[in-house]
Amino acid sequence: MLPSFLDINKTEAGVDEAGRGCYAGPVFAAAVILPKDFYHPLLNDSKKLSEKQRDILRPIIEKESIAFGVAPVDNNEIDQINILQASYKAMHLSIDQLKPKPNALLIDGNRFKPYKKISYQCIVKGDGKFASIAAASILAKTYRDEYMNLIHKEFPEYGWNQNKGYGTAIHRKAIELIGLSKYHRKSFNILPTQLKMNLD
Repeated sequence: MLPSFLDINKTEAGVDEAGRGCYAGPVFAAAVILPKDFYHPLLNDSKKLSEKQRDILRPIIEKESIAFGVAPVDNNEIDQINILQASYKAMHLSIDQLKPKPNALLIDGNRFKPYKKISYQCIVKGDGKFASIAAASILAKTYRDEYMNLIHKEFPEYGWNQNKGYGTAIHRKAIELIGLSKYHRKSFNILPTQLKMNLD
């Protein structure tokens, strides 16, 4: 059972992102404020859950949370400001949506760009340690997967319905054969010629 809070006296929002290491598509972030007594037996780090389990949990989190926000930053902006800054921006945009505003943030990972004057705590592997971060990881992941399934219909050659934009063998082979789409992150050096240049 994941603990529901770090400090019972604060209104905490768990924050996490999905898709940071992908070749294509946006990075998504989510922020979630859960009730202090929230509990669900399936709730865990989204990476440890099946797609079916995540899809079960998403509407429960949305219904029972005090507040939640989900926000993407697209591949073009990732190329302009880099993936780390894009991840921070997506997190900030998701926090912007929260009403009421939290007075503490629990961030998955070891780095964060301060949001306004709200205190924050970075927690490595926090999505497997605190309920609110796990909930945020599930929302970020399911919203992003939904988006990748949608753009897969436009470019089925890359297999995004299966790999969700990650650099699988099928995805890399498609890039080699047909090049990059408008959804690919050009700054990620993912063309075969770019990869060869990096090895020289």
